[in-house]
Amino acid sequence: MFTPQKGLDRWISKLTQHGDRPWNYLLLFISSLIILLIISICFLLWRDSALARTELGWNFLSPTLDANWNPQNGNMQAWPFIYGTLITALIAFIIAFPISIGISIFLAEISPDWLRHPLSWMIELLAAIPSVVYGIWGIFVFLPQVVTPIGNFLAGTLGKIPILQSLFIGPIPESGLSRLAAGLILAIMIIPTIAAVSRDVFLAIPKAQREASFALGATQWETIWKVLIPYGSSGILGASILGLGRALGETMAVTMVIGNSLEGSASLLRPGYSMASLIANQFQDTVSTLHSDALIEIALILFLVTLLLNLIARLLVWQTSRKFLKG
Repeated sequence: MFTPQKGLDRWISKLTQHGDRPWNYLLLFISSLIILLIISICFLLWRDSALARTELGWNFLSPTLDANWNPQNGNMQAWPFIYGTLITALIAFIIAFPISIGISIFLAEISPDWLRHPLSWMIELLAAIPSVVYGIWGIFVFLPQVVTPIGNFLAGTLGKIPILQSLFIGPIPESGLSRLAAGLILAIMIIPTIAAVSRDVFLAIPKAQREASFALGATQWETIWKVLIPYGSSGILGASILGLGRALGETMAVTMVIGNSLEGSASLLRPGYSMASLIANQFQDTVSTLHSDALIEIALILFLVTLLLNLIARLLVWQTSRKFLKG
């Protein structure tokens, strides 16, 4: 007697007669969907920014911080927002990278067992906190108590060095809203991501690598510095790029603490805009078709910057892995 279960078993049997071929085709199809999605996003942004590219031309990307952004008269330039995105992400990465690597080394190599698991859980919990929570905490706690004193200190020290004066011209606003605040908040947000992935990289390194190093008389620090970090360098690099990518695209927390100002200043202590925060603030209130197309073009630039970053990261990971295997 034919039953649905027998029919299903027969269909599965026929499918598995061909070995791995059906599953390979299925995985190829799913992977192709990812490529198709990326291409379709890029095409959509390119198509919907056509008016801005035609009307504003290359002047839209002119590298000057005195750029004008006046949607009312159609005079718009994007460089201050590109600068705001890049500088805040760079601040976050410079601060977060060494701290994250230190945390991951401690969790994987040094921490006692009774501390490793709860501390790892707390790190992963920090990575799951919504960005708006970081933004609210930043406004009411972090900015007045941490960012403002740090900003005043930097303005009084590095701000007096001629070569650094343009980056640390003060004073920082009493509220603390500034590019520095956005960079510091982003650093806090990406530390858990880089630390968690890097910890898994260290834990995945075979124990034979450690034992061989100790057998040659190396100390624990020499083993970490000269064996484990080079062995896991490709994974650590991948974790770092993952964190940097989040810093580039973060919207809500940055919007809440960066100040959202069109002020044409390079100073980290002054309010500014990032590309994501500009789009979030103005896309619902555009005054013309050119204005909305200009915002879409900024979204296209952000998308291409992130895509380029990931392509460079993959190239670096490949070169690092290849160099290590040859060595």
